[in-house]
Amino acid sequence: MTQSNEKIAMRVARNSIIINALLAAFKLFAGFAGQSAAMISDAIHSITDLISTVIVIIGIKLANRTADDNHQYGHERFECVAALALAGLVFVVGVGIGLSGAETIISGYYAGVPGRIALVAAVVSIGVKEAVFWYVRAAAKKIDSGALMADAWHSRADGLSSIGSFVGILGAQMGFPIMDSVAAIVISAFIIKTAITIAIDALGKMTDRACDEKTVTAMREVILAEEYVVSIDSLRTRIFGNRIFVDVEIGIDSAVTFKEAHNASHRVHDEIERHFPKVKHCKVHANPVDLGALPQTPQGDKSP
Repeated sequence: MTQSNEKIAMRVARNSIIINALLAAFKLFAGFAGQSAAMISDAIHSITDLISTVIVIIGIKLANRTADDNHQYGHERFECVAALALAGLVFVVGVGIGLSGAETIISGYYAGVPGRIALVAAVVSIGVKEAVFWYVRAAAKKIDSGALMADAWHSRADGLSSIGSFVGILGAQMGFPIMDSVAAIVISAFIIKTAITIAIDALGKMTDRACDEKTVTAMREVILAEEYVVSIDSLRTRIFGNRIFVDVEIGIDSAVTFKEAHNASHRVHDEIERHFPKVKHCKVHANPVDLGALPQTPQGDKSP
């Protein structure tokens, strides 16, 4: 991540912290004042948003440290570690909220009918969290930050949980107090699902997954467009955090000079990194190909 992208991430994270702090305080007050278990659960979820954003900031800061002797390929995977930590936090919160709601239903004890302030807080939360989701998501897509995208989806989950709060509180006010606790359980399901989604994405980026077929095909076209390149003997890619490493072996016409072959390899390296900004490093190895020994092909064709 470049310095300018890091500044964008830090600015978005700080704004998210301020908004979530104010919203969590309002929802916590409304939950206790309005005697709503669903709103208190929703407020706790907003508090985890604060913690998660702090985790994101730490992850991004660590991921952007320059390479050193112990981490010669960089620190990009720290973003994935931050996302996994966030997923674990979200999962624990979701399970806790669900168990609390289930316990209330089993015991049959309900504190009372939630007050109107809890309903107002739910409406406010839905609007604010949806706005925060689109704001953070746009920044995450712009700078390709997995940790920031995880934080955006956490905000969306908080907004969905507020919808559950609204339905539960409204149901309780209409004479069905159990609905407030049911809403808390529904909220926990949304939270747990979000945690699993974040974890799967982070794990995929930590296990050296290859690029998608569309990207690989585009890379092959760029490579074969270079002069003297007659074949691609091997093309391997791996995603490292939010960056890509490429290893390619190309076939070069053995009739050209060593200098021309070297220059062709260098052009392949430069063109790959130019056409695909996510590529952090491209390693190119050239193999000589005797065109006279190859089967005749139509003019202009190159082997795949």
